[in-house]
Order: sequence, then structure tokens, then C-alpha cells
Amino acid sequence: MLAAQRFGYVGLAALASIPLLWSPAGFWRWLGLMYRARWLLLTLWLILAYNAPGEAWLDQSWAPTYEGMAEGSLQVARLLVMLLWLAWLFVRLGREQLVSGVWGLLQPVSVLGMQVERLVVRLSLVLENLQGPQEQGGWRRMLQVATHDVAGPDCMRLSAMPWRFRDTSVVVACVAGLLGAVVL
Repeated sequence: MLAAQRFGYVGLAALASIPLLWSPAGFWRWLGLMYRARWLLLTLWLILAYNAPGEAWLDQSWAPTYEGMAEGSLQVARLLVMLLWLAWLFVRLGREQLVSGVWGLLQPVSVLGMQVERLVVRLSLVLENLQGPQEQGGWRRMLQVATHDVAGPDCMRLSAMPWRFRDTSVVVACVAGLLGAVVL
């Protein structure tokens, strides 16, 4: 995902083709994530389109710039590819394994004083909330009622998978790819 920030449209298309070919079922999950992020993506595009210096579109003073629209479109494409990979992770791993993987990856950070368990529990609650359909205007009710009981799981299980040689090779390949993208 860090390397995707260095890619143009061709690199993003190649990066997007991998999860689509590997697990086509992730496509429908991706459409759902795109639908939920539509206002964020539109806002990001508008901010970049209007705040980048350059030549105004149709030579109008109120219009966004060509350079801003190009940069906004590229950044939205990058975020869509990241959402595609997130959808692939959801389909491939499921919520429990995804949370366990984040917990395992953050264990080295816990020596710095970061409370990894709290972060993992919050992530798990957010992912569980995203599983169901969202009701229209539900966020307003959540903001109005400051103290209310929220139904959630009483316990959470994390299963740590044993580390294998294949895992090491994938990490080395990802680091090499990231370094290659940064150097290029």
C-alpha cells in the first residue's frame, strides 16, 4: 500500500488486477466499500482539484485546475486500489484472522508503550459494525446519545498462526517491492 503511492495509472491497474484475478469474490465486497467511501472520495477529489495551482478548467475563475483534477483523480484511483486490497483481505481472511494478523504485526510496537490490545479490540468492533447494513441517519442518533449501552461481544478470541518460511519470504518480497518502488 505504501508503494502504491508511487505508482501511476498503469502500475495501479497492474496492482488492481492481482486481487481481482486471485479472488473474484472480492469484487462485490469492493463495490460495497467504494459505495461507503463515496463521499470521502468525492471530497478528496474536490479538495485536490481546487487547491492545486495551475490552469483553470474552461478558463473560469471558479473552476478547478487541470493539474488539480489530474492529481485528485490519481489519488482517488490509489485509494480505490487500496480499498480493493482491503476487500480482498476481508474475503480471503475473514474478520477474526484479519484482527489476529494486525495483533501479530503490532506486537513489536508494544515495547514502545503502545497498548496493542486496546487498538485490536477497537478495530474488531469497527469491523463488526461494518459487517451489517447501516441505517439511514444512525450516526446522528449515536452523537445525540452520549451514554448508552452498546451491544457487543463479551470476549474476543485471537488465534496466532505459527510463523512459516513462506511468511518470511512474503515479507522479504514486500519489503523488496517497497524499496524498489521508492528507488524508482
